[in-house]
Amino acid sequence: MKKLLLATAIAALSVSAANAAPTVYGKAFLAMDYVNAELDGPTGNMYDEDTVEINSHASRIGLKGSEAMTANTDVIYQLEYGTSIDGDSNGFKNRDTFLGVVNKQFGEFRVGKNQSSLARIDNVVVNQGYFDNLGQTQNEKEIVSALNMADSNRIPSSIIWTAPKYNNLPLEISAMYSSDDANGNDNAGFGVAALFDQGTGFTAGLAYDKDQNIAGDIIRGTATVDLGKYMAAPVRLGALYQVADYDGGQSKEKGFVISGEMPLTNFARPASVYAQYNNTSNLNGFDNSDSDQIVVGGKYMYKDNIIAHLYAGMNKADNVGYSYNTGTKNPVTNEDIFASTNGDAEVFVVGTGLEYKF
Repeated sequence: MKKLLLATAIAALSVSAANAAPTVYGKAFLAMDYVNAELDGPTGNMYDEDTVEINSHASRIGLKGSEAMTANTDVIYQLEYGTSIDGDSNGFKNRDTFLGVVNKQFGEFRVGKNQSSLARIDNVVVNQGYFDNLGQTQNEKEIVSALNMADSNRIPSSIIWTAPKYNNLPLEISAMYSSDDANGNDNAGFGVAALFDQGTGFTAGLAYDKDQNIAGDIIRGTATVDLGKYMAAPVRLGALYQVADYDGGQSKEKGFVISGEMPLTNFARPASVYAQYNNTSNLNGFDNSDSDQIVVGGKYMYKDNIIAHLYAGMNKADNVGYSYNTGTKNPVTNEDIFASTNGDAEVFVVGTGLEYKF
């Protein structure tokens, strides 16, 4: 009997330990990018770069898991950190890191550093590598940037709630709050989002954000359609429209994105090609500061977790603010003196890389 009780206890402990064990995950994405970037200011060419860079794109490592608290409630957690595996910067930087609970009746709560609720409807972006976002992509030397509309960021000191599904209603509803110490401002922020998805190949989303990603308001709408669900055209199309009202801005920033991705069937392994166009007016709320961006690319999956990438893109931004080193020093502090001006920036990139997920 004692042996039986001991064996039962060991088995119970093993099951408990297995349930509590975290999952280790991540990805390494290294690319070789040819970058041609320049800025033309009021006095002529302010900066010109023409080089080949080795870049790490959104490489990360993380731990995540869950454990039952009660019959209806689980604790969930995630610790995710980004790292530059090309060695350009040392250490790790927080990505989505949170502790939370999931309850069948009340939904999911995550507390920590979370992507804003705007990201809950962001299923339109198809870009990979250098241009894999809506917002700013900055080049290696952080001088000339590829500029687009305001994007979703990870918000520290935040809580995000995802509502449970009611009567199988095909709607995902989220709400977010961030305390006033987030982003170094004195305003608490909040956001809400709703994504409609019946699983039929069509989605529609609407989100509102205040004092989280910018000091001001953002409203975003998205829609996607998988034409392969309705006709003999295996293309997935997406569209996004956004208006950002910056506190103290001259005008509202307005932007839209159109994207498309098509699988290729004449390869031994899954492959696809994609294209995405971004247009933004009144960048950061400043009049006559506009940008256009076009990116095309392709992916080839050697395995589900080993993906080869090839892409090319250009971003042109007019009348954007720029801070530069004047080449002189403060006679008292001996620190470099910087000045600000406006100019026209252009960034052209061709890249290829390999992504490994684990």
